[in-house]
Amino acid sequence: LHADCVLYMQQWCNFDDICRLLAAGSNIVTTRVEFHCPRMLDPALRERIETACREGGTSIYSTGSSPGFITEALPLVLTSLQRRLDGLTIDEFADLSSRDSPDLLFNIMGYGQPPVAFGEQRLAHVRTGFAYSMHQLADAISMPLDSVEVCGEVATARHTVRIDAGEIAAGTVGAQRITVSGMRNGQPLLRIRLNWYCTRDIDAAWDLRETGWRVLVEGDTPLDVNITFPVPLETMAATTPGYTAHRAVNAVPVVCAAPPGIRTTVDLPQVIANLA
Repeated sequence: LHADCVLYMQQWCNFDDICRLLAAGSNIVTTRVEFHCPRMLDPALRERIETACREGGTSIYSTGSSPGFITEALPLVLTSLQRRLDGLTIDEFADLSSRDSPDLLFNIMGYGQPPVAFGEQRLAHVRTGFAYSMHQLADAISMPLDSVEVCGEVATARHTVRIDAGEIAAGTVGAQRITVSGMRNGQPLLRIRLNWYCTRDIDAAWDLRETGWRVLVEGDTPLDVNITFPVPLETMAATTPGYTAHRAVNAVPVVCAAPPGIRTTVDLPQVIANLA
């Protein structure tokens, strides 16, 4: 890595630390979602960060796998074939059956429990995580969004199934779907659906697929792109961090070479891995 670049991957965003690093001459590549769309930052905070970048001659860029690669880098390429875009839907699939985390799955996420409505706090958290990236993409293709909406659904297991973390009884939650929709003129223009499941034998027709992504582009040049992660389920937990971190690491050279400021996927050169 470059000596003048920091990878910032904290769970919470400390803007004081970020501004100190930038003003001191350290570029930052981060997986924090706040920086995907600079115009959505509080104006005073944005000016503070931009001032720190000017003082240090540095830049900051946010990326990752989702949001990041699948919500920006790939859609920008796919929409380059379009002259009319009617909609773009990203389905993200995650098979959690081999994740041996009973507290996370059963107590926090609610699998194996009676179905209940999603809490507003959880939905708001997911909405925030993707809204910045959606707005960046929509702005880039000159189709700005009016709003970003979110909804959540659960589906129950039709039969009792045993997973690594324990048992999912028939009639309890076996799959969840959260849909984040970027709205334009009353219709969803951009959507990401997070399909997380412990079993595919559920009471909803969700067309659950292997862990990975499906990108459906509807327009005058329709596309249907499927990406799977060819990793054994038992080693998925160890492999998954690379899908998030590697793009951030590979972005370091272009961020170090970028003009000072908050940079986005749209205004940076394409991130290319140096695998030598």
